[in-house]
Amino acid sequence: MKYTPFSLKRLARSLRPERNRRAAAVLALAATVTTVLAGGMGASALAQASRTPATFDAPAVIELFTSQGCSSCPPADRLLADLARKPNIIALSLPVDYWDYLGWKDSLAQPAFTARQKAYAAARGDGHVYTPQVIVDGLHHGVGSDRQAIIALAKKSLGAKGAMKVTMTVATRSSVAGGKVICELGAATPKSARKAGLWLYRVAKSREVKIGRGENTGRSVRYVNVVRSISFISDWDGTAKRVEIDAGTLKQGDADGWILLLQSGTKDRPGAILAAAKAEGF
Repeated sequence: MKYTPFSLKRLARSLRPERNRRAAAVLALAATVTTVLAGGMGASALAQASRTPATFDAPAVIELFTSQGCSSCPPADRLLADLARKPNIIALSLPVDYWDYLGWKDSLAQPAFTARQKAYAAARGDGHVYTPQVIVDGLHHGVGSDRQAIIALAKKSLGAKGAMKVTMTVATRSSVAGGKVICELGAATPKSARKAGLWLYRVAKSREVKIGRGENTGRSVRYVNVVRSISFISDWDGTAKRVEIDAGTLKQGDADGWILLLQSGTKDRPGAILAAAKAEGF
């Protein structure tokens, strides 16, 4: 794991990036120990839990912030590829550009993805920005290569601030010239925000990159559901709403699929993801 120079400002002032990886591991271990102690598990219960693998029962949106210049990221990229195959999981890969200075320019990264990761940290107020980092349902962050932690975050996030509790159905109407995608949004739940935005994420299903320099020199890494562009579609005020989207806008540039997110908050302070849908095959 690699912390950025602008992450955890007090820590970053005293630690270099390579030392930050060790600090991040300590933080992750401390968080795990705290969770176990808080749950009051006895030794026998803990042993039983270790023999019973957790599964993704809860629907979730998992955003992975990754980098071709991060040696800790390939395991997280592989895990995301596995999670993306699950019907109740919407997985997004958002490559960031802040490790480009280490010697390899990430060919899939965009400044907008770095800005989104930093916006999440600002919204939470904890300053945690690192790779590989996942954000689950717009609320909680964790190490992108830790399957069990991500499962726990999905369970923790479901319903919190209305996360993934607003209904969304998507259908294609081909009878209209050019085709339309009809998105039906349900009303707000008691816990959800009454204001949110519907966002379109155009994604590339799979991209394989041969990395020529930096920490992953010589590796070929496969990335799935790679975000290529993000567009605002419509406001939502908490009441049921029907949104029509021109089918031609869903796939542009090098994208070959799409994901829709209904997310509270703002672009600079994103909040809970209230609903989500994905194209067939994604």
